[in-house]
Amino acid sequence: MKKVYHTIVLLLAMQFAHAQIHEFGLFAGGSNFIGDVGRTDYIHPNEPAIGILYKWNKSPRFAWRFSAMRSKISGNDLDSDVAGRKDRGLQFENSITELSAGFEFNFFDFDQHQSGFFMTPYLSSGVNYFFHDNLYVVGNQYENDDRSGDFALPIIAGIKMKISRNFILGLESGAHYTFTDDIDGSFPKKSSLEGYKFGNVNSKDWYVFTGLTLTYTFGEKPCYCRE
Repeated sequence: MKKVYHTIVLLLAMQFAHAQIHEFGLFAGGSNFIGDVGRTDYIHPNEPAIGILYKWNKSPRFAWRFSAMRSKISGNDLDSDVAGRKDRGLQFENSITELSAGFEFNFFDFDQHQSGFFMTPYLSSGVNYFFHDNLYVVGNQYENDDRSGDFALPIIAGIKMKISRNFILGLESGAHYTFTDDIDGSFPKKSSLEGYKFGNVNSKDWYVFTGLTLTYTFGEKPCYCRE
């Protein structure tokens, strides 16, 4: 009986493995920061961002999504609409390297083996881990204490379209809520730097990636496709 059970499981696993559609591609766009320094706009790219992404489509509506992104992050108080920030006049630069795992949900069926042009809006979320410099401010000058990692939660909205047999083009914007407040140096982690904290210590930093994705699709035709 165990042999029969193992055989059935193996056959199902083989069938499941061949019933996937894979995507691999690039992200290119821009980033912006929302925190205690600089602008407060949620979508206002001011630095370039690039990345690679992989999607494992489980059905026409759902996919697992993995990505690696890198971007410079910056903010300038002189660009802000807040008078207090303009008077303070701080500006910073940081860099983010992000690894992400999550899911993607399509509002409409997105059967990649279907012929012709079609499109769908989508939402994506998951969990990120990103690396950044630990900054702090002495006077009006920034210092770098070290480099560390923190978690973030992404909320991504976009629209994608099939533009050829094997290529999918997308436009998306993703706001990433972080579990840290020191990307702009306003909340140093070390207790020895306690005196250098400023800004709203009760709010966390955000960063946003906005841009285009281009992915190449490959894999066996899954059983959910129309004949």
